[in-house]
Amino acid sequence: MQTYFMQTPLGWLQIKGSEAGISEIGFIDEAPEEVSTRAVPACLQNCVAQLTEYFQGKRRHFDFVLKPVGTEFQQKVWHQLQEIPFGKTRSYLDVSLKLGEATYTRAVGSANGRNPLAIVVPCHRVVGSDGTLTGYAGGLWRKKWLLQFEGSSRQTELFGLNATENNLN
Repeated sequence: MQTYFMQTPLGWLQIKGSEAGISEIGFIDEAPEEVSTRAVPACLQNCVAQLTEYFQGKRRHFDFVLKPVGTEFQQKVWHQLQEIPFGKTRSYLDVSLKLGEATYTRAVGSANGRNPLAIVVPCHRVVGSDGTLTGYAGGLWRKKWLLQFEGSSRQTELFGLNATENNLN
């Protein structure tokens, strides 16, 4: 397992993975003690390159191999999260209904909160049924920033966020 620390507009990301795929991408609140001055490990290069493009406004989708560790239900939820389009949001109920049962909302919320792949598995795009910003492991300020950056029209209307011009094709 290789680890790399990447600085972003939202602070540091810790990326972990191997040749089998990326297992973790998470925000850390303090600069790592040993900032990566070495080259990006080969197994993490595609991930780092695509995240860099995302933050430059040049990428909407990620296509590197993901290997998150979780229960079967969590994996299903994380797969559904990847179906939420860039610039759009869905409620916990929306995700529950996609999984086939409206009563799954709490379980969906729990799985969403345990998502080990920030940004790439876009749990930041899940909001309350009334459109309110709800918990985010990276902090609500990051969730708000990501939704603004992606130009989420629903959040722009609700919170007066100014959607950025991304010039993405």
